[in-house]
Amino acid sequence: MKCKICKAEAVVALRSHNAAFCPDCYKTFFSRQVARGIEGQNLFTRDERVLVALSGGKDSLALMLELSLQGYNVTGLHIDLGIPVSSAAARGVVERFCAKHGLNLMVKEMVAEGLPIPAVKERLNRPICSACGKIKRHFFNKVALDEGFDALATGHNLDDEVARLFSNTLRWDTAYLSDQGPLLDSEHGFSRKVKPLWRLSEFETANYAFLMGIENHYAPCPYSPGASFTTLKGLMQNLEAAMPGRKLDFYQGFLARGRPVFARREAEEGLELAPCTLCGYPTSSGETCGVCRIRAALQGEG
Repeated sequence: MKCKICKAEAVVALRSHNAAFCPDCYKTFFSRQVARGIEGQNLFTRDERVLVALSGGKDSLALMLELSLQGYNVTGLHIDLGIPVSSAAARGVVERFCAKHGLNLMVKEMVAEGLPIPAVKERLNRPICSACGKIKRHFFNKVALDEGFDALATGHNLDDEVARLFSNTLRWDTAYLSDQGPLLDSEHGFSRKVKPLWRLSEFETANYAFLMGIENHYAPCPYSPGASFTTLKGLMQNLEAAMPGRKLDFYQGFLARGRPVFARREAEEGLELAPCTLCGYPTSSGETCGVCRIRAALQGEG
């Protein structure tokens, strides 16, 4: 294969773009896709401070590096969940990455917050993944607001977004369909949330991470039995293999024609949010939010 741009030997072929690229031209392609995703959806500007959620996986680290190379004012935030072996490995990857590239990093330890995930798992009588996700979202949002960041960026890629859209559509979950997208503006006590990698697939991000020499944490969480998104991603990948480019078409079509309809419906019929009486985090489930209820359960109050 020859590179579509410079005709050198290609190392990455993308059927969805009917193109192949050499290493340097692929990095340029990736950068342009990120730039298009940011500018096309008005996610943020170079004058704003962006907090990047860093799990230690390839997507969040690739996002952090690319945003810094494009001149954005970024700071990383890693949530140390306190899971034996797994959390230390993920944190080590994030710390080495930020030190190597001279990037600012903040770490929030759930042990210090009284919410270590092993204790949460032991106390709760339901799957740990939903509670863990709730806790992480809570602290990402809290730090973004408390520290005055203009936007909170996550490394969700096109495959993540399409699988989530597919799942929400299968359940016709209008609440989630109303606000799914690369941009969720700040309101009701939530920080602005952005997903700059929304135009890029998991395969495309993985190639970028490899070519940039990014060390990443890839071991699955020991508490995860296998998320349903894995099945949904597989279905969409089969569709993409038969019809290259369909994932991006599906997602962009939803943003242009589907989301506005669900947003109007949710504005008319959705649940009202109110601040948690303990921490101030927005909640629709009573006086206290889910994280405060988990904290109370760990303290033997619930």
